[in-house]
Amino acid sequence: MRRRFPLLVLLLAPVWVSASAPTPHRGAPARGDLRVAIGSASYEASPGAEGDWTLRDAWGRVHARGRGAPDWAIERRNLRTRVVFAGGGRTTAWSDEPFVLAPTSADGAVAWNGRRYRGALSFVAVDSAILVVNLVELEAYLRGVVPLEIGVRSPNESAAIEAQAVAARSYAVVRQRDALGRPYDVTSGAFDQVYGGMQEEQPLADAAVAATAGLVLTYGGRVVQAPYSSTCGGQTVAPSEAWSGAGDQPWLRSVRDTPPGSDHPWCEISPRYHWERTLDRRALDEAVARYVRAHAGAAGGAGGGIRAAWVDGRTRSGRVASLTLETDGGAIHLSGTEMRTTLRSARGEILNSTYFSPEPVVGRDGRLMQLTLKGTGNGHGVGMCQWGAIARARAGYDARAILAAYYPGAMVMRFP
Repeated sequence: MRRRFPLLVLLLAPVWVSASAPTPHRGAPARGDLRVAIGSASYEASPGAEGDWTLRDAWGRVHARGRGAPDWAIERRNLRTRVVFAGGGRTTAWSDEPFVLAPTSADGAVAWNGRRYRGALSFVAVDSAILVVNLVELEAYLRGVVPLEIGVRSPNESAAIEAQAVAARSYAVVRQRDALGRPYDVTSGAFDQVYGGMQEEQPLADAAVAATAGLVLTYGGRVVQAPYSSTCGGQTVAPSEAWSGAGDQPWLRSVRDTPPGSDHPWCEISPRYHWERTLDRRALDEAVARYVRAHAGAAGGAGGGIRAAWVDGRTRSGRVASLTLETDGGAIHLSGTEMRTTLRSARGEILNSTYFSPEPVVGRDGRLMQLTLKGTGNGHGVGMCQWGAIARARAGYDARAILAAYYPGAMVMRFP
């Protein structure tokens, strides 16, 4: 779960149901299931399936049964959908409510865009697309999340995998709790937690999910969000250091992440503990243009060539609090989040972290010719450091000890 910038905002319009009509269940999952937005299609969605399946509407009526690949597609018109069967001769009526494709055999699975999923698929018409939502039991969802978030690990790192499972479960439970008005609880990308379905499942991750089944992080008796990132660089941070406008929480305090009696951080084993990024003049100009586009009317006319760059101040943990770029049109002040999204690589990758020192090179014309950033860490730095957790697991820490180190004061409890 890297810190999240919305990739797609999807709004579900209000739906009117006649007072005389039966109340639809809206394709909702059973208690404990999660609604995961896994994709979308503009006007027509053609899912896949393995084993036996049924296609039902929101009132539970069966519109099709089959085995293997479905011979129908979901079609959208405005905020309504219908089923179009092979040959184009038969269709259902247009519906304001989702249709749901669900396996009926033990070996069944549903598929979308080449990926296989446990649970069912719901097809929701939103403003500009058919939103494809995987309705999946929470523990099954985690099997497709944990290996992608912490990587494929070794048996001596099982405690870190278990800690990852608890953190990811806590995040999902909070998102589900707070999903009022949304047609989904979480997305399947880095905006929430990366989820890849059945083909991403791994034996050690499956074992970690099973070993921690139902366990979540709580504070004051309430399940709490448990953010995590790859490499903290030796010091985790409070939310207000990482994200503009974020409020601090007692279980998300800044934690020094070094072994007792050592100056070497636990996460020093990370392949991205040290990093370097160099932006030439063209890349810097593009960064300024990117910032101006994102803050139309808010940059005070700033733009054009960059003359200088400097750090305005640092946070309590030593990260850059604000970076100033002096341009021909005025100064641009980049906050932590803005630094990471504005100073992208040529391939579009955001900045690894805000834990860096700048090394500017000024040309003969007095303009900035090159800016090199030499940094430490990877990610926002809030909550659990994944590479720190891996190192602690190798040193013999169990999952509860790892969670206690990164979420001080939080308690591990069973949900619900």
